[in-house]
Formats: sequence, structure tokens, C-alpha cells
Amino acid sequence: MEKNKETRHFRTMTITFAAMLTAISIIIGIFCKNFLNFGGGLFRITFENLPIILSGIIYGPIVGGMVGVATDIVSYFLSSQVYPPNLIVTLGCTMVGVTSGVISKYIIKEPGKMQIIFSGIGAHIIGSMIIKTIGLYTFYGWAVLVRIPLYFVIASLEIIIMCLLYKNSNFRRLWKM
Repeated sequence: MEKNKETRHFRTMTITFAAMLTAISIIIGIFCKNFLNFGGGLFRITFENLPIILSGIIYGPIVGGMVGVATDIVSYFLSSQVYPPNLIVTLGCTMVGVTSGVISKYIIKEPGKMQIIFSGIGAHIIGSMIIKTIGLYTFYGWAVLVRIPLYFVIASLEIIIMCLLYKNSNFRRLWKM
């Protein structure tokens, strides 16, 4: 009976924290889509992947993917974008969470900076630089390739932020749950 209570508590905490990370990512995404958007959507300075990557690292690929897809769909409908929804971009956002979860749960299992670095790099390469770029190609053509260097900078900054967060003992406890 006691173990069942712990399992329910863990699931409730997971759902609650995943929802909070989704909300944070949506707020960041909407702000960036509306105020840090250059070139008609081609260039966007955004850190909306940071909470998605964290959800994958902390809770695994399934929760990470769910946070990614929820973030993309909700932020699309709440933003002022005029283009139609792009399911390839949604897949890219989902893969950001899935990739960070797979790397942290199955490849680099030891919590710490190496887990954050490799999960962040993998998530950005697969989700942002490859899949999202393919999705945006339909709108922008080859011009979309200039987004890739921008994502090297964004990925580096997000990884630095996550490593700084990991230094906080209260935040680090999330990894041990």
C-alpha cells in the first residue's frame, strides 16, 4: 500500500513539473516569436528549447517528447504567427525532448554537466538544426540554412544556463527524483 502511494506522488509531481516546464517554454516561445523575430520568422532568438531539454533530461524521452509537442502546439495557437501549422516543426520540437531524454537516460546516465552538455547538443542537432530546418525549408527555401549557425549560439547559451542551474543544490535534487 505504501509503495502505491509513493508511485502516485511521483506521478503527480512529474505531471506538475512537466506542465510547469511546458508553460515556461510556451511563455518564452510566444515572447520570442512576437518580439525577437527577424526576417519574417526565418531568424528567431529563443530559449524555448531549454525547458523541453530539461524535461527530457529529468524525466526521460516520453515526458520530454510530450512537453515538446505540447509546447509547440499551444505556443503556435497563442502567438501572432500568420503561417499555417507545420507538423515537421512540431516533430522537431518533440524530438528535442525525446533526444535529450534518450541521451540522459540511456547513454550518459550519470547526472551532471556531461549529461547536460551532450543532451543539449544532441537535442539541438537533431530537433532544431535538422528536423526544424527541414520543416521550415517549405516556407523559406535554402535561406533557412543560415539558421544553423544561430542555433550553435543558442544551444551553447542554453547549455551554459542549464549547467549554472545544476550548480544549485535545490535544482540538482530534481535529477535524483
